[in-house]
Amino acid sequence: MRRELLRLVLAVVVVDALFIAGYYLFRLATASDPMKVGYTAAWTAVTLVIVLRALVRIRAMRSRDAGHGSVPRG
Repeated sequence: MRRELLRLVLAVVVVDALFIAGYYLFRLATASDPMKVGYTAAWTAVTLVIVLRALVRIRAMRSRDAGHGSVPRG
């Protein structure tokens, strides 16, 4: 489960780094407001998909572990 959590954090960091780089690469600081809003919406949507997928996997792992009487490690 810790591996999945680490994957989640790393995936979000990578997505953020890519979108921040894209912001400067595409010169969005000088772009129109609708363009900035669209870029922010895309960034948020991608992050949301990554987080939800990872949390579903983590929850499934926790449910499976709880069903076997495992004691969660802290």
